[in-house]
Amino acid sequence: MVKRNPDDESAREAERVLKRVAQESEVLGTSSFARTANKTLEHFAGADGDQEDKAEVWGKRVGRFLSLIVFIVLAIWLFNYLAN
Repeated sequence: MVKRNPDDESAREAERVLKRVAQESEVLGTSSFARTANKTLEHFAGADGDQEDKAEVWGKRVGRFLSLIVFIVLAIWLFNYLAN
């Protein structure tokens, strides 16, 4: 049987943890609110579509803004309906 040195195992574990912290520190550098706002802006701007196809990008933008408007109108209607 080969005995493992506990110091080697703890050193490997420490290196793994330090690598993970270094990777996640970039994400944690910005606030959660800022990341969410940026993702929302990209979503409504149609950034996930093929940027070469202008019709697709504008179709996504229009569809997403219309769905937002419909959602707001329905939320107001539901609030007024339940308030009465």
